[in-house]
Amino acid sequence: MIEIVNLHKAFNSNKVLNGVNLLINEGETLAIIGKSGSGKSVLLKHIVGLLFPDEGYVVVENEKIDPADKNKLYKIRRKFGYLFQSAALFDSMTVGENIALPLVENDYNLSENEINKRIREKLELVGLPGTENMKPAELSGGMKKRVGLARALVTEPRYILYDEPTTGLDPIMSDSIDELIKNLADKLNVTSIVVTHDMFSVKNVSDRIAMLHEGKIYFVGTPEEILNSDDKVINEFIKRTGF
Repeated sequence: MIEIVNLHKAFNSNKVLNGVNLLINEGETLAIIGKSGSGKSVLLKHIVGLLFPDEGYVVVENEKIDPADKNKLYKIRRKFGYLFQSAALFDSMTVGENIALPLVENDYNLSENEINKRIREKLELVGLPGTENMKPAELSGGMKKRVGLARALVTEPRYILYDEPTTGLDPIMSDSIDELIKNLADKLNVTSIVVTHDMFSVKNVSDRIAMLHEGKIYFVGTPEEILNSDDKVINEFIKRTGF
């Protein structure tokens, strides 16, 4: 379980988060929505300890994220897998080398055979078996997202964070990524947090939705509840996004 308490974050004079409170339940898939610039990705980076708040805090499994306690922060981060918006693959590395990077850089103390086994397992999970020797330049946009996801999974995390997982993909590939997110949640019994502007994706993958508005969580509920809401702000958002 993850608890976010009274989270505030500003960049110079730009107040992005203004008292965010949110509870993320174990095993659920939560979508975080909001207009562009509302702080969705900023919130996601606070959850994994890549950014730290000006005020408030984040608790992961009863452990508060504390930038001053490097050992605790390191242990908390190991619970997470993170799929970056652009997949963030290194062009000079093969697919296998990209996936292995978290294991090699973070001292998981696995043998080469164990690392290679994990690479094969995760590529199988994301539907890309046998691609470990390819380079990112040889992959389509959808394949790069899948490799990025395999890298997020290779440490066998309890939580997977998705930052705009369908951005830049055509509708068919977007549907394929959505299906993958749902299947992984079921197979691996992980907690998934999906930041997205793609409202069709939200309907496809989420158990609950949290809507960011003016720096706060404005709404939390199921996709059905947001669709049936008579709230003016929610209805304007639905109209604008085509939800």
